[in-house]
Amino acid sequence: MIRQSEFVTLEVFSEGLCVQCMHMGPFDDEPATLEMMDAFIRENGFVHDFAGRRHHEIYLSDPRKTVAGKMKTILRVPVKTA
Repeated sequence: MIRQSEFVTLEVFSEGLCVQCMHMGPFDDEPATLEMMDAFIRENGFVHDFAGRRHHEIYLSDPRKTVAGKMKTILRVPVKTA
């Protein structure tokens, strides 16, 4: 289902199995959060599933209005069972 207006498009899709985490801080520090997520994925019997899928970054803060240390970004990585 896709709805579209002049300014916004709403698209519904199935994400599938994912691991996600709220990253708090500057974008440059995201690799450390992704490393923790990778450890969680391995320790819990999952592997990355990038076959036809992508990771997502959902920006909850406006970088024009928020200091870098208070930025909030949801990082979402597709996974599957090992």
